[in-house]
Amino acid sequence: MMKKVIFLVFLALGTAIWNCAPALKLKPGEQSEQSLGITMAKKENVRYLLYLPKGYPKIQKKWPMILFLHGAGERGDDLEKVKLHGPPKLIESGKSYPFIILSPQCHKDQWWSNDVLDALLRKVVKKYRIDQKRIYCTGLSMGGFGTWALAAEYPSRFAAIAPICGGGDTTNASVLRDIPAWVFHGAKDRVVPLSRSQEMVDALKKEGADVKFTVYPDADHDSWTATYENPELYEWFLIHKK
Repeated sequence: MMKKVIFLVFLALGTAIWNCAPALKLKPGEQSEQSLGITMAKKENVRYLLYLPKGYPKIQKKWPMILFLHGAGERGDDLEKVKLHGPPKLIESGKSYPFIILSPQCHKDQWWSNDVLDALLRKVVKKYRIDQKRIYCTGLSMGGFGTWALAAEYPSRFAAIAPICGGGDTTNASVLRDIPAWVFHGAKDRVVPLSRSQEMVDALKKEGADVKFTVYPDADHDSWTATYENPELYEWFLIHKK
């Protein structure tokens, strides 16, 4: 039976009404396709992949969560594209994670919207057993830019961030300084220059922030494959808690 739930949410832009489509049945250890209708300035239907770790819901605890933001090439209305890179790709290949992983898809020719991502996060956090002190954000290329922007807009939400081959507004360094960050970039990147990440790292260091910077000397724009295949990234996430 179809159910519709209307949430009244007060955002900075005014009142937003959420019209939530019924979620598909989820299986722990797998990621499934979901959607959420959000009416803000205009109605947004957000499609996303959601991964529940093995043991959920049998293990009665709150789980850490990773928000993964894809790059420009994965925009559109086909969630299979979101599985091309990052955690969604590794999950499809059989990788297991001790996180709930939320992987939304940005619409074609659009950019990541902080307001839409905030609405989506609120819905998912309310519905699932998520440890709100251990929510992490990471993204590649356009998603790297999105990670910096979302963390600057909602600095109290994330326990740590990992932007990959992106860039941000250095004037936000004072806002971001309390969020541990691990930044990644390829030295030979001709799509997003290494300087975009370097500028953010330098600005954060001036603020005394906890920031790590990994530069792959032989990598071009694809600095994400090595990053997401490195188990140290996920171990690093887990040691951080708000």
